[in-house]
Amino acid sequence: MLNNLEKSTSEAHAYTPGLKVKKSTIVTKQRILPIPGEVLVKVGDKVDFDTIVARAKVPGKPNIIRAADLLNIQAENLPAFMLKKEGDIVAEGEVIAKYTPLFGLIKRFVRSPVKGIVESISDMTGQVIIREPPELVEIKSYIPGRVRDVIPKRGVIIETQAAFIQGIFGIGGERHGEIYFACESPSEVLTGENIDDNLMGKIIVGGSLATLDSLKKASQVGAAGIVVGGIKGVDIKEYLGYEIGVAITGHEEIPITLVVTEGFGKMNMSSRVFNLLKEFEGLEAAINGATQIRAGVIRPEIIIPHENHSIGEEEKSLEKGMGPGTLVRIIREPYFGKIGIVVSLPVELLNIETESSVRVVEVRIDEGNVIVPRANVEIIEE
Repeated sequence: MLNNLEKSTSEAHAYTPGLKVKKSTIVTKQRILPIPGEVLVKVGDKVDFDTIVARAKVPGKPNIIRAADLLNIQAENLPAFMLKKEGDIVAEGEVIAKYTPLFGLIKRFVRSPVKGIVESISDMTGQVIIREPPELVEIKSYIPGRVRDVIPKRGVIIETQAAFIQGIFGIGGERHGEIYFACESPSEVLTGENIDDNLMGKIIVGGSLATLDSLKKASQVGAAGIVVGGIKGVDIKEYLGYEIGVAITGHEEIPITLVVTEGFGKMNMSSRVFNLLKEFEGLEAAINGATQIRAGVIRPEIIIPHENHSIGEEEKSLEKGMGPGTLVRIIREPYFGKIGIVVSLPVELLNIETESSVRVVEVRIDEGNVIVPRANVEIIEE
């Protein structure tokens, strides 16, 4: 526990990375190829969710064949028995070399194990390399908007005006769909019974908890995603079939994307998030569950492109950082997921259980005022 609270000041402010809950802001996304390739759009172009903005060909896997050994010949003699030359296209199972001595009484053949191109024939090693066809990698816009910048041969930066909500944890990758409310209040539990068969492609908004059967039912009907206040860790493990690690999430091979806005267990979705989503019910949104808690923080997100509100007040910055009255979310145990208001920012360092001295913040949550390290809270930008 924290102790030795010595001194505080209502004038103090501290910078803390913020979780964003914005009705209208400018969202930018960098869309980059893993290797150099071709950019398919130009500055100023309008793009949609599924617009392919860049593509590249990733070289196929090389397959090494010990052809000389298979023919039982010397490596230097291999070229004389090849039926294919470098650069030739071959089919899977096609004969690429043969050796039939003694008037054909002995027959030895080498077949290609894959479809591909003969990349090399070596009279030094006796090996043939067949390279599989290149894999086409395409990068989509992910959000609709305008191309703000082009990064030659690598990708683009897209910008759009949108509502922007960051959650605290998620799984599943980039998807998009229409926002659909399956719960009437932030406290209602989302179960399989709330999910109809006609919710294919929808982003389902729940309340305080998504049950395991709701995850399975949403997957079954082809929903794009679920946004909910809380989720049980055991249900995530059961749904995925394995324990999720501490690395980046978002790469799970699952048919839906899950964004949790508050934390683990049954937790009412904050009224701010619930009401903001409700305001945009029926609109198409982008969703991504990618999460990284530690260094290089990545948060799951919901992006709802619209032009219904001016940015103005919504875009006010938090340059002053965290101060008394700032809305924050606690991101470490024992108050993980709790939302509260900053009461004070003690100036002096305090000793914590690990015997480290850290700067702390006093936060008022439903259970009362608590003292936590400043690194354990995130500002909720409204």
